[in-house]
Amino acid sequence: MFDRLRDHGFEVLFTNHAEAILLHDFPELIDEMEGALLNISLPITEIIGGGGGEAKMTQRLRRGLAALHWTKHNFEMTKTVDGVAKESISHEIDHVRRADKGIVAFEIEWNNKDPFFDRDLENFKRLHAEGAISIGGIITRGSEMQATMRERIEQFASGRGIVDFDGLIEFGAGSPTGPQRKQIEADIARQVSFVKAWARKFTSDKFGQATTHWSKLMDRVARGVGNPCPLVLIGLPPSIIDMNS
Repeated sequence: MFDRLRDHGFEVLFTNHAEAILLHDFPELIDEMEGALLNISLPITEIIGGGGGEAKMTQRLRRGLAALHWTKHNFEMTKTVDGVAKESISHEIDHVRRADKGIVAFEIEWNNKDPFFDRDLENFKRLHAEGAISIGGIITRGSEMQATMRERIEQFASGRGIVDFDGLIEFGAGSPTGPQRKQIEADIARQVSFVKAWARKFTSDKFGQATTHWSKLMDRVARGVGNPCPLVLIGLPPSIIDMNS
């Protein structure tokens, strides 16, 4: 299952019999998920020039999933006593797909703070315990993408001839903050090239270890966060990055 994804470098992990559940109860969803993920393209210019808010790549993936009826849904759970509501809890999930035999729920965590993994997994746990979903899933940066991000940013900056702060502004990457500029200048003073000094600071600030990526997700899974909800976990590969656009 998901052999096409693996052939393209995606990391895939199933927990708590999620693979068997998908295969036997939701076979029609497998091609939908693969198709949406295999169509992802991430221009390197979006990584470097992207501003605040949700990444354009995430927006494109969301639109692709929504077109296949993986839509946002807010699950409302209310505790009642003698017909009187005493407690109400809501769990908003970005992509929910309803099928004949149950419901599959997915979240995309391209580049968030890593505690969002705890939120997602705990939501899946509660929803599964209440019978609201059959499987939960998370899509995030894969381990190889995380490990090679700085290298690819360096490669791009070198190829575009970005050799100083003015070059960053001309490209549209913006000007580093005061503290960022100070760190870059300190590295340059130690004979580090501008490209390497900037790429190091940019990557550590934007895609650092405290953000959502594969190893942080695996840490949660190893600790049993989200158990016993069956999970499908997918890591995005560096092959989706388009270095020419």
